[in-house]
Parts: sequence; structure tokens; C-alpha cells
Amino acid sequence: MNAYPVLKNEVFEEINAKPVLKWAGGKGMLLPKITEHLPTKLKFGAIKRYIEPFIGGGAVFFDIANNYNFEDAYLFDINPELVILYNVIKYDVDDLITELFELQHRYNISEDKTNFYYAVRDEYNLFDKQIDANNYTKDFVRRAALTVCLNRTCFNGLYRVNSKGLFNVPVGKYKNPRILDEDNLREVAKALQYATIIQTDFAKVLNYVNKDSFVYYDPPYRPINASSFNSYAVGDFDDNEQKRLQCVFVKADKVGALQMLSNSDPTNYNPDDNFFDDLYAKYNIHRIWAKRMINSNPNGRDGVRELLITNY
Repeated sequence: MNAYPVLKNEVFEEINAKPVLKWAGGKGMLLPKITEHLPTKLKFGAIKRYIEPFIGGGAVFFDIANNYNFEDAYLFDINPELVILYNVIKYDVDDLITELFELQHRYNISEDKTNFYYAVRDEYNLFDKQIDANNYTKDFVRRAALTVCLNRTCFNGLYRVNSKGLFNVPVGKYKNPRILDEDNLREVAKALQYATIIQTDFAKVLNYVNKDSFVYYDPPYRPINASSFNSYAVGDFDDNEQKRLQCVFVKADKVGALQMLSNSDPTNYNPDDNFFDDLYAKYNIHRIWAKRMINSNPNGRDGVRELLITNY
């Protein structure tokens, strides 16, 4: 297996990829606003490297890969299942499609789809939780297939594990979930040929960033009030982590990289909470309107302000 990203040819391949997973905090609905604020250098092909330290569902990466040219990409996430899935799509998409075809067929003919779901979840939870996601093996194909299957059939497409690392989301209520989307998997595989996908801490971005890079950060959002739904939380991404991320942003800025960061806007509920305004006072802070599909308060689904912070 080639450990390094494959560069694009002189003739750029057309790509039409979209996210494989439903992912809490995904940026699909915000893409028009994000596109509006992308750096001009990216739009004119002057960016050579794309870096995303919190890849999640990958909506921004896939949209950029579909529409703009760059030579290589580095995609990070601390969640090993995401890294495993994207590397399986990159290196073994045919085998993944075969596994998902079988799971789709078994789901379709199953008379008790709830039992089918929990059997899949039980198998998934037998996998080693301390796995090194960066040490690629063919055994990852089955694991990746179950990740997709559970994502497509669990409640709200959530990803949640308990203190033992066991996936514990209950079954969802779907009539005809699409477990296999072969066409999109092949498009995603094309996009990922130019990417190196690594399980690592976001600070490792500093090992790869240069003056020809564009970095997009989509960290776990800071909760905007005590009762708000914090679907983005992974582990304990508290204010100290937000400050550590800002230090990375500052260091990458000194290298000359162009950067964009998404986060919640605390002033939605507390006009005096200037946490991000103070933290990123040296940079450009854009307030954009975002719909929220997951919210305990139905009125909150109408929309709230979110932040896009740029250094250009």
C-alpha cells in the first residue's frame, strides 16, 4: 500500500462526491455560506494543499474536491472509525461495496429488522477498541461496512459510544434505508486518492501546513447554552481545548497558511459572552445564519448564528 497521497494528473479528474455518513454537525446545509467565504487563491487554483483536522462527515472536503483543484490533502480525525472508513474507501472500495451489498440484501429480506440491527451492532462492538487506525489492514473492510450500515439504520444517524467504547445508539425507524450507495462510494474513492487520512490530534496540522495550504477547522462546537444539544462533543473538548486550537491557528497563520474555522456563536443567548470574539480578535469573524435540524427546543430549529473565522 502506498503510504503517501497520489498527486492529481495534469488533466484533473471530474469528481462528484458527497458525504458517506450522516454526521451530527455536518456542514452540508452551510456549504453555500462557506463557499462564499473561501479564499480567492483556492478559487483560482493557487492553493496546493488542503488540510482538515476534524474531517467528520467530510462535507466541506468533498465539496472542495468536486469544485477546485489542489495537489494533495491531509484529513485528520481523532475518531478511529472515520479514519478506517475513509482509508477503506480509498484503498478497497470494491470490497467495501461487496460487503455493503450483502448487508443491504440481508436487511431487505429480514422479517425482524430490529433484531438485524442489534445483531450488527453486537458484531461491531466486538472489534478491538484500541485499534491503531493508521496501520491499515484488509480486516478494516468489514469494520467499515458495519460503520456505514449502523449509521444508515440507527436513530438519527448518531455516533455515540459509552464509557467502555461500545456503540450504544438504538435502532432507527426507517422504511427503506440506503445502506449501499455504490455510485457515491466510487466518487468518494476518487476524491480520497489525493488524500492522506490519519487518526491524530488536530495539533499535528502544524507538521503539514505550509504557505500554499488552506486549512478548514470544524471542531466540536462550544455549547451555546446549558440546555443546548451538543451533538458535536467528542470526549471533553472544553474551553481549554478551544484555546489550544487557537494556538494552532496562530502558529499556522505565521507559516502563511490560509485558514477558516467554524464554531458556535455564544452571543446567541448571552450578548456578553465574547469568548470567540476575544480569542480571535486579530482575525476576521463572520456571523452567518445556520439552520439547526437537531435541537431540543423546536423553536431553535429555525436557526441561530454561527461563526466563520478567517485569517484572510
